Amino acid sequence: MSTDIAVLGAGMHPWGKWGRNFVEYGLAAARAALADAGLSWPEIQYVAGADTIRNGYPGFIAGATFAQALGWSGARISSSYAACASGAQAINAARAQILAGLCDVALVLGADAAPKGFFKPVGGDRPNDPDWLRFRLLGATNPIYFALYARRRMAMYGATLDDFAAVKVKNARHGLANPNARYRKEVTLEDVRESAVVADPLRLLDICATSDGGAALVLSSMEFARARGVRNPVRVAGLSTVTPTFPKTVLDLPDFATDSAMAVEPPDVPFRSAIARAAYEEAGIGPDDLSLAEVYDLSTALELDWYEDIGLCEPGGAEKLLRSGDTALGGRIPVNPSGGLASFGEAIPAQAIAQVCELTWQLRGQAEGRQVENARTGIAVNQGLFGHGSAIITIR
Repeated sequence: MSTDIAVLGAGMHPWGKWGRNFVEYGLAAARAALADAGLSWPEIQYVAGADTIRNGYPGFIAGATFAQALGWSGARISSSYAACASGAQAINAARAQILAGLCDVALVLGADAAPKGFFKPVGGDRPNDPDWLRFRLLGATNPIYFALYARRRMAMYGATLDDFAAVKVKNARHGLANPNARYRKEVTLEDVRESAVVADPLRLLDICATSDGGAALVLSSMEFARARGVRNPVRVAGLSTVTPTFPKTVLDLPDFATDSAMAVEPPDVPFRSAIARAAYEEAGIGPDDLSLAEVYDLSTALELDWYEDIGLCEPGGAEKLLRSGDTALGGRIPVNPSGGLASFGEAIPAQAIAQVCELTWQLRGQAEGRQVENARTGIAVNQGLFGHGSAIITIR
């Protein structure tokens, strides 16, 4: 049985700091996706919302919030939270409904109105919450987490500050042509070097910002797409949300102790690599089949880790791959042609959905100014807290 579903529509609200309710961003993205699909809101049978926990109760029930804002229509709904993988969980919920035959066409959307500065714990006194504790007890902000990974990369593989800076330079150049990107400005190595140290070794320009924004997709069965005259749609061919395998020997927030490997051998495939591998297996392809990748560049150093996690090179080979120009537009396997989080910032529930929007436009040949030549297959990967992660493969 084929597990492919069609991407009929993609839409976004530009990223930035707009100072408005997150629902406005989601509605704008939803209406753009519906228009792209040539469908009206009453035709949607299922709404999958990606949750934003920082925007009150409406954010916790995003599916219902967006369905109400669009106009109650009787559509079924779901709401998903998986931190930075929330959008992928929402896509997965919609895909499951379609493949089960419970609906023919679904709307997936996520939006956020993020706080100024770096993320902090959600309000309240919650001493039993490990995410609260890592901020309050350890002072471990997200940039500290990114810096620990950067230090690990430097110690294990000899990465340099200029390697990290080169990732920002590349992604900033990609983002110049993206009308939805928040930052559309050329950046030099010197700009990164001279920006303020946030969490050594990372500078301000090594770390993505927090942003407002929204993204939406219209997904359908292949039969529905053909009935609407869409003969060769972009297809979601693989989607993975696997969890880690014991023992997990690489540090992940909010945990600050790894699983013990004293008596148990580490798994053959570490967590992030396992996320991608499961998606490849489902889609029936491998890394060599990719035309492009959208990866989760919370920091410049983390983008380098993802090169290896999704199989673009061997462990320790990311710096060489970057320096060769292969991951830039025009190279063998462009990474983050959208500009990535470096150009957008984090709008958490919209991120994975926005990545699939970019893959869709690339595979259709509609990514004006940043088009990957002859793009046929793409992957989008994310990681959230508490063992959440996702990989989505699209094919045309």
